[in-house]
Amino acid sequence: MAEIAPSVAAAAESGPGEEGILDAEAGGPRGGYGRGAGILSIGIATTGLVTFAYFAVASHVLPEVEYKGISLLWSVMFVVISVIYRPIEQLLSRTIADRRARGHHEHPYRVPVTIQASFALLFAIVALALKGPIEDDVFDGSSTLYWVLVVGTLAYGASYFARGWLAGHERFGLYGGLVFLESTSRFLFALAVAVGIASGQGTVALGIAAAPFVSLVVVPWAFSRRKATEDPSIIRRRKPQDAGISMAHGMGFAVSVLGIMLAEQTLLNAAVITTDITAADAALAGFVFNVLLIARAPLQLFQSIQTSLLPHLAGLEAKEGAADFGRAIRITVLAIAAFAGAVALVLLAIGPWAMDVLFGGDYDYGRIGLAVVALGMGLHLIAGTLNQAALARRQAKVAAGAWLLAAALFVAFVLAPTISNQVLRVEVAYFGATLILSGLLFALYRRTASGQGPEPKP
Repeated sequence: MAEIAPSVAAAAESGPGEEGILDAEAGGPRGGYGRGAGILSIGIATTGLVTFAYFAVASHVLPEVEYKGISLLWSVMFVVISVIYRPIEQLLSRTIADRRARGHHEHPYRVPVTIQASFALLFAIVALALKGPIEDDVFDGSSTLYWVLVVGTLAYGASYFARGWLAGHERFGLYGGLVFLESTSRFLFALAVAVGIASGQGTVALGIAAAPFVSLVVVPWAFSRRKATEDPSIIRRRKPQDAGISMAHGMGFAVSVLGIMLAEQTLLNAAVITTDITAADAALAGFVFNVLLIARAPLQLFQSIQTSLLPHLAGLEAKEGAADFGRAIRITVLAIAAFAGAVALVLLAIGPWAMDVLFGGDYDYGRIGLAVVALGMGLHLIAGTLNQAALARRQAKVAAGAWLLAAALFVAFVLAPTISNQVLRVEVAYFGATLILSGLLFALYRRTASGQGPEPKP
């Protein structure tokens, strides 16, 4: 994508505030949105390949039952950290980018740290209180998997905080390095079992807990870069700046994004659970999972676009760059539409054959249904883009309402006996829910673009 972010001057003089940390790139030019998205796309795509390799190796070195435990551990942890930690990543990213665009050199962290710590503490309390059921019913009595879940989830709190800080400062190279180190370190544990250095499910699982700790080695590098570029004479002349963000605003934003993350996980995972509960064929939930992989894989890669898009839009909104704001959204949406259309055409042509080759099994995938999921995937990605615009324009609460409504309608349609073929029912429900979601968020985007009623600034 073309670079469309204007440079941001950082000339305002100020002194170190109580809660602030100096801007890691004060006085330097901001990188373009297109370049940042490109760097992150490479980093996250590589990370995805290494993560795939981790599971591929694990599936070969572990018995099927033990490998199922690793897959379940990963699924549970991914849902939890997405719901409780992504909100703070987004809050930091938007707030820091907005303040940098306004010329601030330091940023408040007390409120995001407090909220992040509260979410982590709540998780720890619930996980410890439910230790018996989680260990026995979810992980078949494995205390190792349980403690990896607890320790790993808590460690990811620091990792996602660092991601938000790096994204807000547009340090996308280091962001990509963080996620790459995370996936590589995790893979090395599975590789150690494969070559005979170690053995067993516990070793493979420990890689999941160790990964967030290893990824944090990029943080000292980020601060060393700041110290190397900072002019001490400017530091001495700076004056205290505004407090930046209130607890009420920060908590409101975090809770709204938590609702968005919960709704997104519902769109991707609820159908698998409901099908497993209601279907007469025990294997049918696996086929539903395979179908939704058409949406899940591009969504993971799209995180790179979302991560770079939010700080870019927040900066444009702070500087009242309406034309550039709209151009960034338009370019992203057009690229998504072209990609989703191409995927839908491929699936119409060879979808059933490709699914049989990749996943096997006795289920006959319908080419129309697969193409419908591809179109739904495109609508989902467009909704994600419009969602970042809503967050940048301080419309998190309204956006969360749209997501939760779409998720509720999706579950209701899947549970109702509207279409006898349950897989086709899920495919149609996903398309319908994402169509409604993208329509609601587009209406919000048009309303805020015309200057109607943004949330008050903190």
